[in-house]
Amino acid sequence: MMTLPLPTATPQVPLAVLQQFRVIYGTMRQYFREVEERCGLPGSQMWILQEVQRCPGLGVTDLAALLAIHQSTCSQLVEKLVARGYLIKTRRHEDQRRVGLHLAPAGVKAIAALPGSAEGALPEALSAMPEVALQTLYINLSELIRHLPGRNDAFASVPLADIARNPQ
Repeated sequence: MMTLPLPTATPQVPLAVLQQFRVIYGTMRQYFREVEERCGLPGSQMWILQEVQRCPGLGVTDLAALLAIHQSTCSQLVEKLVARGYLIKTRRHEDQRRVGLHLAPAGVKAIAALPGSAEGALPEALSAMPEVALQTLYINLSELIRHLPGRNDAFASVPLADIARNPQ
């Protein structure tokens, strides 16, 4: 693993941090490209399949919360997976108004092709960090975002796989 050295001259520090972001973004794009090549679906849709595999019968509201995305975004992704035969919707026995999600055979096959976690490398790396490092990172990224021209907070509820896949 290559660690970029912290530059000593102040003008070089922003460029070194920029290189770190390039490594993070490039690694994400590379991983999600591999997921799509192996599984035939974008990473965001694979993450949905993975969560349904972990918890069969999961509802869309709970699924959206697990993925930290807006419920309408989650519903659209789920509908695509149902239409393509990767997910099956079933009525819950205890409440016929509520729909539970289950993997269809195509969904099981797609999950089997995953090269790693559907969430991607970044959430996995973040969860491996010590709490104090995460808090520090959160504070520093919040400061960076505060200074970001053209900032769009709507991206906070878009899956990383979709941002890396369609960088518009």
